[in-house]
Amino acid sequence: MAFVILSPCIGEKAAECVDVCPVDCIEEGEDQYFINPDICIDCGACVAVCPVDAIIEEYDATPEEEEFLRKAEKFFGIS
Repeated sequence: MAFVILSPCIGEKAAECVDVCPVDCIEEGEDQYFINPDICIDCGACVAVCPVDAIIEEYDATPEEEEFLRKAEKFFGIS
């Protein structure tokens, strides 16, 4: 997983990221969007347009933010 969407997206779901993704790897969940790591090409287009700065690269996640990595893995059924 190269990018992960964090808590600022919860309830916001502005969708600019969905509109710019060239491979349609961002899917809408119940309370936020998720990036499918099996489809993502790591272009970073979503990061540049996110109005709430909710998207980061996985390796930049703090221990507190790692819960969003697990949440995305669960959403996509990744163990």
